[in-house]
Amino acid sequence: MTVLSAGIDEVGRGCLAGPVYAAAVILPEGHGIAGLRDSKRLTPAQRDAVAPQIRDRALAWAIGIASVEEIDRLNILRATFLAMARAVQALKLRPELCLVDGNQVPELGCVTRAVVGGDATVESIMAASILAKVARDAELVRLDAHHPGYGLSQHKGYGTPQHLGALCALGPSKVHRMSFAPCAERRGIGSRESGERLPSAAVDDSPFPIPHSRP
Repeated sequence: MTVLSAGIDEVGRGCLAGPVYAAAVILPEGHGIAGLRDSKRLTPAQRDAVAPQIRDRALAWAIGIASVEEIDRLNILRATFLAMARAVQALKLRPELCLVDGNQVPELGCVTRAVVGGDATVESIMAASILAKVARDAELVRLDAHHPGYGLSQHKGYGTPQHLGALCALGPSKVHRMSFAPCAERRGIGSRESGERLPSAAVDDSPFPIPHSRP
């Protein structure tokens, strides 16, 4: 009997700015999605072409997000697991098995397995990596319009020389992660702008508790 399994991956864990995203995808057998591979090996145009196929042909898919405030409050690992839990919770089908890219997994309410290098070997994880990347990239483009000067639409929040230079010149914005050293070290440069702040749940309303890792 076929086990209903979901692939799960995150995007943005190592960034200095913006939320962390996760996606969960359940693919049917013989899905026929062309160009499916690790999102990091695809160009933006290729990801944009594959993502609609995934959304159209998946049995279920969902995105989970943890905000900058949650990252700073919980730490990035727990916030990443929270985004994963939210993605699984939002699936229209309940998976029997979750396959998570990496070497640690959160509690997700079902059998969960870590798959090191899963974004290069497991098709449902590949699909999740693409959907999470496309969704987060679009959000960083949107945030760039509200927080100009940092180049968020170009580097998507990663610590590039351009980004670090902007932090030195402008100081951190309201979408920078102050729990990350490069942002904390530049606290007090300029002033944290009064632009849009990402929404944050003061109390986690997920039926899952804020997840801790397990082997």
